[in-house]
Amino acid sequence: MNPILDLFASSPMKPMQTHMLKVQECVGELPVFFDAVFKKDWEQVDMLQKAIRALENEADELKKTLRLHLPKGLFMPVERTDLLALLASQDKIANKAKDIAGLITGRQMDFPLTIQDDLKKYLQRSIDAANQAGKAIQQLDELLETGFKGREVKIAEEMIVKLDELENEADVLQIKIRRKLFALEDNLPAVNVIFMYKVIDWIGDLADLSQQVGSRLEQLLAR
Repeated sequence: MNPILDLFASSPMKPMQTHMLKVQECVGELPVFFDAVFKKDWEQVDMLQKAIRALENEADELKKTLRLHLPKGLFMPVERTDLLALLASQDKIANKAKDIAGLITGRQMDFPLTIQDDLKKYLQRSIDAANQAGKAIQQLDELLETGFKGREVKIAEEMIVKLDELENEADVLQIKIRRKLFALEDNLPAVNVIFMYKVIDWIGDLADLSQQVGSRLEQLLAR
């Protein structure tokens, strides 16, 4: 163990990782949620929406606890403000998952059958990005132990590159599904279409916010 860890009763990295795992758990409920939406099983949709909201609340509580207990005035190989910025980026992913589930449930949105498969693939790719961000965050304690040097840095950098690739793939899928929805617009209520585009954008935000987590981690590695 690096002696720096002896300066703390516990490492701030483990709570960061615990928070990110909760974020991933929250986002991971979305595929089952969308399956229920496509089946128009609104009782199941409502139950899953509440589960997603509960997981987001748990992530929020973890965030608050970590903010309160993150060491102040002690030497760390990373700035406290950088860790707080990273934590905020992680938390936004769970917030977005909650927003997606809340909007769809509140409006009982009915997505056209012809875009459902593409929507599921697009959603999964955005979730893949969130999970890749999670894998990178799980390297934090190893990075701390090595003083952000050596082989662990290379591993983290490779994970960030993969995260960027997943975000780009999500962008391509977003363009495809927006084009399909555009072709259907004339046959759908205008208000419904507006909110479908919002959901599509928010699913893309999951990947974008995950990439931001990678960017925050990249900044830690560069300092």
